[in-house]
Formats: sequence, C-alpha cells, structure tokens
Amino acid sequence: MAEEPKEEWLNYLALITVILAVCATLSTFKGGSYSTRSVISQTQAANQWAYYQAKSIKGYLYEIQKEALELEFKKTEDRGAKALTSEYEKKIALYSQKLKKYDEEKAEIFKEAKKMELIRDDAQKHAEIFGVAVIFLQIAILLSSIAALLKKKVIWVVGVATGVIGLVYFANGFLLFW
Repeated sequence: MAEEPKEEWLNYLALITVILAVCATLSTFKGGSYSTRSVISQTQAANQWAYYQAKSIKGYLYEIQKEALELEFKKTEDRGAKALTSEYEKKIALYSQKLKKYDEEKAEIFKEAKKMELIRDDAQKHAEIFGVAVIFLQIAILLSSIAALLKKKVIWVVGVATGVIGLVYFANGFLLFW
C-alpha cells in the first residue's frame, strides 16, 4: 500500500500553527501580567485616596479648632484680656501651620493617587488588547487544526488571515499603536 504524497502546504501549516500557539501563550501571559498590575495599581490608588481622606479629616479638625480659637480670641480681645492675646495668637498660628502642612501632604498624596490611576488605566488597556489577541490566535489555531484534519487549504488560509489579525493585536499589546 503506497503512502499518500504529503502536500507542501501542510509543512507551513504546522510551522505557522506552532508560531500562533507560542504567540497565544505569550499573549495570555502578558495579558495576565497587565491584569495583575492593574489590580495592584487600583489597590494602591485606593490606599492613597483613603490616606488623602484621613489627611482631609485631620485638616478639617484643625480648621474647626482654629476657627473656634479665633472666635474666642475676638471675645477676649473685646474684653481687653491682653494676657491671653499672645497665647491665642500662638495657637492660631500653630493651627495655621498644621493646616498648611496637611494641604501640602494632600497635594502629594493626590499626585501619587493620580499616578497609580494612570498606571492602572494603561495596564487595563494592555490587558484588554492582549485578551483580544488571544481570541484571534486561538481561533486561528483551531482553523489550522481543522484544515490539517480535513486537508482543506482554504480553511487554513482563513486561519492564517485570522492569525495575522491576532498577531497585529499581539504587537499592539506591547506597543499600543492604536
């Protein structure tokens, strides 16, 4: 019984299927990596916003205390209590410094939280694109497998076209060219 002659395109089919499988694996790995980075950055941003809120609350407490002292100071000033005047002025100045410090700290925390959100957004964009790449690459592998089983070149050509789309998304996952 003579062996069927092997068609040349089946060699290319096997090679391209392996390349698509490797790219699909790498795309899955990179997409997962970016997803993890996104979650971590979101957590860090949430922590920064909580810290920002804590500083806001502390600053607000000092602001309330400062306003109360200013009102009390006006009352004592009106009554001519000179001895307490310098004490009130010192306390009010101290609270003003603390308020300024909290505002500066909040500005830094705000910048850090925004930075974490940008990292999160970028990671989500990469992960999404890698996810789309995996879909196209898996479909291409499936079509190539079917083409090999049925020895239908037209199915393989459709698989290669789908694989090219997957490879474009794979490259875009790294470079973000759109």
